[in-house]
Amino acid sequence: MLRSMYSGISGMRNFQTKLDVIGNNISNVNTFGYKKGRVTFKDLMSQTVAGASTPTANRGGTNPQQVGLGATMGSIDTITTQGSLQTTGRQLDLAVNGDGYFTVKNGNQSLYTRAGNFYLDREGSLVTSEGYKVQGFATENGVVTNRLQDIKIDTSTFMAPKATENVMFSGNLFAGAASGETTSADFTVKDSLGFDHEVTVTYEKTANPNEWTYSYALKSGNGTITAPNGGTITFNTNGSVNAGQMGNLEVTGLPNGVAPINMNIDLSTVTQVNTANTVALRDRDGNSEGYLESFNISASGEVVGVFTNGEVNVLSQIALATFSNTSGLVKAGGNMYQPSNNSGEALMSVPGQGSGAIQSAALEMSNVDLSEEFTEMITAQRGFQANTRIITTSDEILQELVNLKR
Repeated sequence: MLRSMYSGISGMRNFQTKLDVIGNNISNVNTFGYKKGRVTFKDLMSQTVAGASTPTANRGGTNPQQVGLGATMGSIDTITTQGSLQTTGRQLDLAVNGDGYFTVKNGNQSLYTRAGNFYLDREGSLVTSEGYKVQGFATENGVVTNRLQDIKIDTSTFMAPKATENVMFSGNLFAGAASGETTSADFTVKDSLGFDHEVTVTYEKTANPNEWTYSYALKSGNGTITAPNGGTITFNTNGSVNAGQMGNLEVTGLPNGVAPINMNIDLSTVTQVNTANTVALRDRDGNSEGYLESFNISASGEVVGVFTNGEVNVLSQIALATFSNTSGLVKAGGNMYQPSNNSGEALMSVPGQGSGAIQSAALEMSNVDLSEEFTEMITAQRGFQANTRIITTSDEILQELVNLKR
């Protein structure tokens, strides 16, 4: 009887914990990025009344006889399944569609979260509602590095003018062109102050069926094109470039003491096949001055800035953390998680490389299912009631024993 009473007490204690977890789940049904909890039980040790015996020649074996001593809590699990994504239309609301976690800094402490409702402070830092700074990979000249830093989106960001250094052409030169036939293409380059200089490149077919020469001329602006002022490009029999795929171009004598423009010319993708002349500028670098006008965040986590000079540049790259065992993370409050001894260390990566993709203007909803929680609440309540019946019944039997003396 005393054993049954203590078994009932252990059951009540377990179901009370289960109701606590269910209550917390329900209270966070509208908490963005929340991951629900789950309680599991296991039985306690059992008291052996009679042990098992082995069969003999004259008698069969017997099974052990044991009386259980109640139940205990097996685990409180964090269920990390993906929550539904809710569109908000707000640019700084971010949701992770995958296993990754945003990384934020509170001083020197790293924390991790699935709630992507971020904000900009007056210095342009991307922060949480508590002011924790969101971490991302730094960029250098638009190229993402592996160095983590605070993400900043400063609307006063200035893009200095830069002279053109690389020019790339693509397209086709007509394979059936007669010797001496020409075609030309115009392109614009930038000097170190951001001024435009228009250049014309002229291609002329030679007597060799697989060879063209090319030369440059300034179309507008002051300056002089110096050596080399052109070159020769030859093609293979399949129309691909054989030689002369790279060249150089220098523009000197620019006004106001501007430094000469030295450029590498890439002709490696130009072809010579039996179609019309289509060779034209494909890409070039260099820019005039500009200020950050707007920005957007891509699915790969790139914070892309659009400048007043028409240039588009990657300002930063949001970093996502993954863990060997996400259920081992410790809830630190405020939608934050911390690593534990069983979660593994944070592995930082770019979104889309095993950590999930980022969806801008959306937030991840809680993964709590109210119908499931209410059902679990009913079973926990009935389990709690059943265990109270064990205690009251045991108490009634003890009362009968006491009454034997009367």
